[in-house]
Amino acid sequence: MASDDFGFGEDARMVRDLARRFLAENLGVDTLHALVAGNATAADAARTPPLAWDRDLWDRIVELGWTGLCIPENAGGVGMGRIALAALVEETGRAALPAPLMATLFATQVLLEAPGEAAHASLEEIARGRTAALAITNSRGSWDPAESDVRGHAAGLGTTLGGTASFVQGARKADFLVVSARTDDGIGLYRVAANAPGVAVHPDHILDLTRDQARVSFDHVEVDAAQCIAAPGDGASVLAHAWPALLTLVAADLCGAAEWQLQTTAEYARVRTQFERPIGFFQAVKHPIVNMMIEVDRARSLVYAAAEAIDSKSDDALRLARMAKAAASDAASFCSGRSVQLHGGIGFTWDSPVHIYFKRQKHGQFLFGDGIAQRAALASQMAA
Repeated sequence: MASDDFGFGEDARMVRDLARRFLAENLGVDTLHALVAGNATAADAARTPPLAWDRDLWDRIVELGWTGLCIPENAGGVGMGRIALAALVEETGRAALPAPLMATLFATQVLLEAPGEAAHASLEEIARGRTAALAITNSRGSWDPAESDVRGHAAGLGTTLGGTASFVQGARKADFLVVSARTDDGIGLYRVAANAPGVAVHPDHILDLTRDQARVSFDHVEVDAAQCIAAPGDGASVLAHAWPALLTLVAADLCGAAEWQLQTTAEYARVRTQFERPIGFFQAVKHPIVNMMIEVDRARSLVYAAAEAIDSKSDDALRLARMAKAAASDAASFCSGRSVQLHGGIGFTWDSPVHIYFKRQKHGQFLFGDGIAQRAALASQMAA
């Protein structure tokens, strides 16, 4: 039975508070805007997609142990659970952190479910600050491993990979990739260095200024047996076990950003005056802000319920994770619309930070499936 606080204890509270202070001091909204939106040409769809992130800040994040937060101690990590990780990710979402943390955490969740030395060694590298990305999506946006566009062929004691993985998050910031590939014996998972011969990264043009996304092509990429994370036939099971954590992390990020949208909009409504009154006095402004709060709180409670279910290895983890992602996606959509609308004319301008969060939220809303997709999956799961 779930505890009253979803297992959110002192350790998780300490992680959250430390992250909040660190990001407030080192990545305030003005700093964020200057980093990712300081040049208005970033709005040009024909541009070379920018890669804006503070590498010094990333080094400090690694020193704080964020990349190794849920990695076991025997692999050099901190050994905390997904509840603490969700608390951390909620704060990085609130700050719209432009760094490879989320992409690396996605790969970490898969590696945690994979037995064997290759996964353990990869986790050790991540704990030391190496970055990773998860390459499992096909060109149609399907996350079903059986539909991967990457093929693996046995070659001596190793495997040769060919094909393309699409919608790879953080690909240009990654030191290595966790790649799913279809083989004659089923789905396998492989660790591939981002700069390995035959690997090419093709940046996507996306609206989110805080993230990068790319297609990664593999042209006769040779992977030796020591880099096989999950043997052919075992990869689909590993990904399935990691899926609740992936959904929960995205939902936590969405909740954090939605909280920023809520608080920033409420503050603006207190100081912006019209007809000699703060606009928050009027019901047309007051009620949508209350509805934003309700949406955020509903999604957040589901995020921590899902995180606790993962930590306790509950059979209900996937259902709760889908519910959390559905609620968080809906909250992101609602809060994004209200934040722009209630900021009035300033909310539509490039100089306001509102658009940065709006775009980040739209990206996260559809990542791994939006609310509609999650409810459809829930219906199928319950029917089964």
